[in-house]
Amino acid sequence: MTNPPRPRILISRAEEVIGEHWDDYAACVERAGGAPEAADLPSEGGATGGIEALGEFAGLVLTAGVDLDPARYGEPRSDRVREVNAERDAFEEALLEAATARDLPILAICRGHQVFNTARGGKLLQHLEEREPHRARYGPDGETIASGWHDVEVTPGSLLASITGATTIHTNSRHHQAVTTSTLASGLVASGTAAQEVVEALEDPALTWALGIQWHPERPEMWEEPSMQNSSTAIFDAFVAACVARGQR
Repeated sequence: MTNPPRPRILISRAEEVIGEHWDDYAACVERAGGAPEAADLPSEGGATGGIEALGEFAGLVLTAGVDLDPARYGEPRSDRVREVNAERDAFEEALLEAATARDLPILAICRGHQVFNTARGGKLLQHLEEREPHRARYGPDGETIASGWHDVEVTPGSLLASITGATTIHTNSRHHQAVTTSTLASGLVASGTAAQEVVEALEDPALTWALGIQWHPERPEMWEEPSMQNSSTAIFDAFVAACVARGQR
């Protein structure tokens, strides 16, 4: 008896950011049993990349990257907002809309988590003034970028709670913009929170499986650490399992 084919999963890919690698997302999806494929940002305003073909896929992953342009959510740009990519903002919002229309499983990570919120009418805190505990910092050598670390309080009865089996999880942190309890989009629910009223996980209860998380489960510092399996590999396992189930529907 042959094994069933792995579900094809589309993963957004755009600019290179220090410390972020598309291959890390692809490797985690593959380890969990999925077949990762890249959704590259269209060039010169041409074809919409993976959007037309999204119906051939069983799930969507939105990845980390540069800051979102505050113009997407109707605010002037703070001088603390760094590089933006308006084309990527529009592209990933279109991917998200297409996946939502098809009720595909969605896993939105870091920037993707923020896109999930702003695409639904929410806003962002453009800069966390306090470095601790959320923002990245320089490593011991003074040159490489190191993660922050903190606990996330998990909402009982949420999708995140069912995945992690915990009320508190420990995660890495590498962001300076944030979804907060006051900027969360209507219709989305916070399933994980941390210091400074930061929404670390959000969900769309109207969809079969849709989860946004602010941390980075794809980084080896997470999935290689046994004590953090519930906030790293368990998330990819649950996502790919949902993609398999979606393909069987």
